[in-house]
Amino acid sequence: MNKQKLLVHVCCAPCASAVIEELHNHFDLTLYAYNPCITDEAEWCMRFGELRRLVKEMGYDNVEVILADGDEPSRELFAWAEQYKDMPEGGKRCEMCYIQRLGATAKYAKQHGFKYFTTTLTLSPYKDSAYVNFVGRKCGGKIGVMYMPFDFSYLYFKSLELCEKYNLYQQDFCGCEYSRQN
Repeated sequence: MNKQKLLVHVCCAPCASAVIEELHNHFDLTLYAYNPCITDEAEWCMRFGELRRLVKEMGYDNVEVILADGDEPSRELFAWAEQYKDMPEGGKRCEMCYIQRLGATAKYAKQHGFKYFTTTLTLSPYKDSAYVNFVGRKCGGKIGVMYMPFDFSYLYFKSLELCEKYNLYQQDFCGCEYSRQN
């Protein structure tokens, strides 16, 4: 059976776990690990090391994990986010981050021949799935690739089970220093 190729923006292993399990039978998956708001190198290494370990331990040998080139903290993102530093996760501060992450994923998809892309960001109960999907469709349309809107929030508790099963590192903040403080 020929499955469509799907590029999946991934922020961390916990969010990816249940999404990979859900989509694996329907798509030929490539995971695009991109989180430019992480300023702590050890944190970045831990998150994406866990992602690679998860894919291997789940036995998905045909799922490729791509670590984004230049995945470094964005000065533009932090300059914009600083004015909203006291807001909780998922608010105005996060909008620019969604645009940056999904815009970069759309560009990667276009450059590497993917027709479709999506994100694991909608798994989190702290994210507005409708807004994330709006941003994804907008970025995809601008670049010329199709964004597949999903609301993976129904998989949140399954992801917690998989985190326990695979003993995954679970961070207690999204990525930027402001989300760590709130």
